[in-house]
Amino acid sequence: LVIEGTISLGMMAGFLSYIAMLTRPVRQTGMMINLSSQAVAAAERIFDVLDMSPEVKDSPDARNLPTVDGKVEFKDVNFSYKEGKQVLKDIDIDVEPGETVAIVGPTGAGKSTLLHLIPRFYDVDEGKIMIDGHDIKEVTIDSLREQVGIVLQHTFLFGASIRENISYGRPDASMDEIIECAKIAQIHDFIESLPLGYETPLGERGVDISGGQKQRLAMARVLLTDPGLLILDEPTSSVDVETEDRMQEAMREVIKDRTTFVIAHRLWTVQNSDKIFVLKKGRIVERGKHDELLEKEDGFYRKIYQQVLKEEGGDS
Repeated sequence: LVIEGTISLGMMAGFLSYIAMLTRPVRQTGMMINLSSQAVAAAERIFDVLDMSPEVKDSPDARNLPTVDGKVEFKDVNFSYKEGKQVLKDIDIDVEPGETVAIVGPTGAGKSTLLHLIPRFYDVDEGKIMIDGHDIKEVTIDSLREQVGIVLQHTFLFGASIRENISYGRPDASMDEIIECAKIAQIHDFIESLPLGYETPLGERGVDISGGQKQRLAMARVLLTDPGLLILDEPTSSVDVETEDRMQEAMREVIKDRTTFVIAHRLWTVQNSDKIFVLKKGRIVERGKHDELLEKEDGFYRKIYQQVLKEEGGDS
């Protein structure tokens, strides 16, 4: 067009400049429309979750659970995630206050499911779970969970300071209380070695500290709430032997004088338990103390013990 004289060179240059100026806003508008569509879809999923009615609810006449001594009973408990497919069958367990109980069994036997019934993450299909003689379905969920401390295999930490992570369950805790719990959990010295100490910020999920350090922080967090019942779900399964030595010492202090349920593959935890319940395909197939169960030549616990002993490189 310039050669033909239809438009001038200046007009062509101006036209191209305007096109260039429009390109970026048009591209950004397209990106915004795309992001808006994604945001709407995500928001719909979020609101679907928020609008869900919880399956586990307080009964109309639920009362607060008094401070517990720690006696726990499972009476003929059956449970299934889906109707017609039982995960736990005919579970009978009797635990006295202050006892440490080990739950042992192969993967998929129902160990974690069994312990998740205590704080009512799920409700049993049949039977009862009693704490100090109170049916847990007849007490408020909040008062129940306030007295149950849980240390999971994979500890969740928030993108906040170490102090805030430890005091998450008790935001009003004093600094002296936080430090005392950290000392018991064998994590105080590590925290003090950091430049900012207890004010050291942690990355989301605690990505900048080791697995053993995360779990000891979780133990300190649980100790601060001073629960009457404690659930440890494979708390040392992801740490090395050196770290486990420190974890052992921490756990001995944490479980002292409180009813504790432990799922563990490590021998020291099982050997020192007051009672051992062996799960297989959702049923308790053996129960007793470590030495008693080892005496059964064809016992399922003995087979598990020998396998773990072999994996840890110990001597029988």
